Amino acid sequence: MASKKIRSNAQNLQILYEDNHLIVINKRVGDIVQGDKTGDTPLSEHIKDYIKKKYDKPGQVFLGVTHRLDRPTSGIVVFAKTSKALSRMNKMFADKKTEKIYWAIVKNTPKKEKDTLIHWLKRNPKQNKSYAYTKEIPESKRAELDYKILKRLDNYVLLQILLKTGRHHQIRAQLASLECPIKGDLKYGFDRSNPDGGIHLHARQLSFEHPVKKELISFTAPPPEDVLWGACL
Repeated sequence: MASKKIRSNAQNLQILYEDNHLIVINKRVGDIVQGDKTGDTPLSEHIKDYIKKKYDKPGQVFLGVTHRLDRPTSGIVVFAKTSKALSRMNKMFADKKTEKIYWAIVKNTPKKEKDTLIHWLKRNPKQNKSYAYTKEIPESKRAELDYKILKRLDNYVLLQILLKTGRHHQIRAQLASLECPIKGDLKYGFDRSNPDGGIHLHARQLSFEHPVKKELISFTAPPPEDVLWGACL
């Protein structure tokens, strides 16, 4: 199913932070982080356009993708403006030396107020979907996260998630395994889509050591403007 998309452009990027080495964006629902088979212009190209115009740069602009968010998800994405920053950020994410906190609005209330979820996820490339298993099976990867209930809404629950591993569709698959699908996530068991084609999963906070300055930096991204997210703030 094709999603309705909210497109970014160089004029209305939501920039959370920028220096000579990094640029941190609050990605919106529908944006793709880098090019894919859809052929839609990715966020990375809009940022290159922004950098080229702001700094009057001749020739091609360097921009490295350090990590990704699913298209229907919103929140923090970090891009590197130099090759040195890119290699160091890639290593930080690979070595799990970043702290990633997400917000998810889900259907149903988990049985526990807070818990650690450990599953083995197996990806089905044809379906672009991951399946969660309680035991290791062939070609599966271990997935771990911590969650806690932040707020009970009228018909939904707001969860805060500390992501310990970064697997394909990890949060979506693990919460679905609790019978707590994320609002709007048809692929993982929610009963209807959101009007914008997105899901109520937001990369809320990200903390890490600056790859060049070697100081701890932390970012918090406001969620999209809608009634449900507004009720969480």
